Amino acid sequence: MKLITPGMIVGTIVGTAAGTLLSAANADEQALHDIATATSAQRLQQDITTLAGFGTRHTLSETDSDTRGIGAARRWIKAEFDKISAECGGCLDVFYVSDIVSGTARVPDPVEVVNVIAIQRGSDNPDRFVMMSGDIDSRVSDIMNSTSDSPGANDNATGMAGTIEAARVLSQYTFPGSIIYAGLSGEEQGLNGGAILAAHARQNNWDIKAVINNDMIGNIRGINGVINNTTARVFSEGTRYVETEEEARQRRFQGGEVDSASRNMARYIDDIADQYIPNLDVMMVYRLDRFGRGGHHRPFNEAGFPAVRIMETNENYNWQHQDIRVEDGIAYGDVLEHVDFDYAAKLTALNAVTMAAMSWAPAPPDNVSISGQVSPDTTLSWDKVPGATQYRLHWRLTTDAQWTHSRTVGDVDEFTLENVVIDNYYFGVSSVSATGVQSPVVFPGPAGAF
Repeated sequence: MKLITPGMIVGTIVGTAAGTLLSAANADEQALHDIATATSAQRLQQDITTLAGFGTRHTLSETDSDTRGIGAARRWIKAEFDKISAECGGCLDVFYVSDIVSGTARVPDPVEVVNVIAIQRGSDNPDRFVMMSGDIDSRVSDIMNSTSDSPGANDNATGMAGTIEAARVLSQYTFPGSIIYAGLSGEEQGLNGGAILAAHARQNNWDIKAVINNDMIGNIRGINGVINNTTARVFSEGTRYVETEEEARQRRFQGGEVDSASRNMARYIDDIADQYIPNLDVMMVYRLDRFGRGGHHRPFNEAGFPAVRIMETNENYNWQHQDIRVEDGIAYGDVLEHVDFDYAAKLTALNAVTMAAMSWAPAPPDNVSISGQVSPDTTLSWDKVPGATQYRLHWRLTTDAQWTHSRTVGDVDEFTLENVVIDNYYFGVSSVSATGVQSPVVFPGPAGAF
């Protein structure tokens, strides 16, 4: 097996285009292109078919059978992670994280909710993490029906299979930072598995810089009649759920309503798609999730971690959360025939490249601050980051969605942008490695802190 490390890569930094993560001459860029083309639609089809074949993966379904129910599904997922680890010389630490849930409307009696976790430890910063997650469980029309067939082919065998496939691809490389591949249970019953893992991460002091939740990444035929395999949505919260009253007052006067770490993660993912994933345009949706609905990134936001949701652009509500049936000529149910495996591979590639870039990059800078009131100049300062050799300053008009201007500076912890007036723009700072890989942008103050 060929393991590729950042130390094998040499290149130069560019500082003209705001979105540029790597220089054109940098071999690391080729590695990211290689990762983007390594995800296999055939392997995803096999894994999605296997997951759908467990009949139901309802959180309350049986756990003793080897062929049916969520117990069989999670044991198979763990076995797949173990197999990947064996093939990379034991590069994955595979284990369960679980807790008992009870006393809720959707989990009235005690049930063990079990997540399957695989961690690829970083070589230099093993306690710094990025995470990709998919959901193990499935459901039909009645949220409490744990026995009827519920293949959950798209919702969410696609996200779970994508997480396994990303582990296959990225386990062929080594990174300074660590990567978590997570199969989360209990999503349909109240986001239980995410809450359990977020609490575990807090208790164990995991420094999670990004959670990328994948929930439904395989459908291209919308309920609105649109058929489109060239777009994906990224949902992100604009202000941090854990913001204090004092931080809210600071944000009111300095800005940051659309610049949480989660929102700048969405921008980073958008930039990755533009550079490395052919025929894929990211739609950044300025909302935590779909209107009035939820996903498994939310418990991580509520624990203070940057977290976003990646999913298809065009949902078909006849093919999710439905009993399998034909009614008035309409076929209902989340079955294999509705999954586009090439599209699922494309969105899996987006995850894999994003995690590779973040894991090769230094951590986003801490303690970013800004000054320049009643001045023609704007000064940004930050704490230096281990592994960073340069930093990049970014700015944009307050109405722009993406960072439009940037300037690369040296190994410093402060820089003044002359004749760039603080009142007219939003600003941020990213760290850059010796090989040219850039972190997400950090907006100044607690509003944007990672």
